[in-house]
Amino acid sequence: MQNFQLPRSLKADVTQGAEIEQRYRIHGNEFGPEKIYRIYDPADDATWGFVAVDNLVRGRGLGGVRMAPDVTADEVYGLAAAMTLKSAAAMLPLGGAKSGLRANPRDFTDRPEEKRRLVAMFAEALWGIPEYIPGPDMGTSETDMQTIYEVFARHNNGPHHGRGGVGRPPAQGGFPLDEWGITAHGLFAAAAATEQHVPDFRIKDSSVIVQGFGNVGAPIAQKLAVLGARIVGASDINAGLFNPAGLDVEELCAIRRGKDGLATYTGPVKTRFDGEHLDRLLEMPCTILVPAARPHAIHPDNATLINTRIVLQGANNPADLVSEYFLQHRRGVISLTDFIVNSGGVIAAYVEAKADVDAAFRARVMAEDGTGRAFLEKLVTRIVTENIDEMFRRRATHRAKDITWREIAGEMARDRLRPTAGPLRIIPELM
Repeated sequence: MQNFQLPRSLKADVTQGAEIEQRYRIHGNEFGPEKIYRIYDPADDATWGFVAVDNLVRGRGLGGVRMAPDVTADEVYGLAAAMTLKSAAAMLPLGGAKSGLRANPRDFTDRPEEKRRLVAMFAEALWGIPEYIPGPDMGTSETDMQTIYEVFARHNNGPHHGRGGVGRPPAQGGFPLDEWGITAHGLFAAAAATEQHVPDFRIKDSSVIVQGFGNVGAPIAQKLAVLGARIVGASDINAGLFNPAGLDVEELCAIRRGKDGLATYTGPVKTRFDGEHLDRLLEMPCTILVPAARPHAIHPDNATLINTRIVLQGANNPADLVSEYFLQHRRGVISLTDFIVNSGGVIAAYVEAKADVDAAFRARVMAEDGTGRAFLEKLVTRIVTENIDEMFRRRATHRAKDITWREIAGEMARDRLRPTAGPLRIIPELM
């Protein structure tokens, strides 16, 4: 952490009105954004992050706090727009939002107290944005969410404020989304549901490549392996590994949090990728490809080289529409849309936020196993399965025969966003 200096304090400065019209609405998002905030240090005006509140039709905007040294306003806004669609498609009483904090989480590996101080300053700025409910995302953890929750509790003069953070440690009343692999559980439910619609696709004996072997990539690899899938490829920021005979998932999970991550893997490997060649792992042959890292992993420059049958989009915005169209109509790839299949995290985050302020609801959530995990897994399975089933039904009967899976998912979400379409549809278990 040489030359790294924490800010003295952080504040939020809002951009709205004409400035949003000129910069952000060029993305073609008909629903937002409502506001874009810059998070800065008043001492030197240095920018430390951004918050995008995209749409509030269904409720306050819930979305993760992403920590990365190069996070941009455009990235945060794109992720917030995806959260709008994700919450609507999942039939949650939530809007879409997201935030990004400019820091490298690796810098805090041996200095957790400094990370806590930075997150606490970020939370101070977020308190002034009541329409935003922060949760965990890439680079942040349940411990960071506990820090945010405690800062909010201080401002609220007590806990049970319903403002976030969500995804807190269970000992503190939260649901450990990463520890339980809730987002990965949604991907798993999507794969299982797809088996019912694609006669020659089976998880058992399939080959799987996971790009981004983290809090989503690792548990989905474990879940698919339990059903007999062979994990042939995995990558993190340190290394990409490919072995057609399969990788040792237990070793991958054991080493992934270490300083050098997957680079320390000792099992047989046919091909290793590193540095600027990491993304070439995406081009290796497999049955199921799971992009679970940063946005835009699949793009026009590599789409022609993608060699898979099913794409489970574990990351947000992992592919652009042009690439998805090519994969679907030129290669016969079924690319299952991010905001449909990776919605497990936002579903669980909403349940935690509601349970924080509604004791009767919390009792229902905890009734089966005392932790809430069984309730969440059943709820995520139901929502994701229903949405996969509807996607296949819509595609089979759609008047536009060349429509992409993303466009179908977008139609579903938009149908649930427009107030003129009738009462907002909400899953009964959440009432």
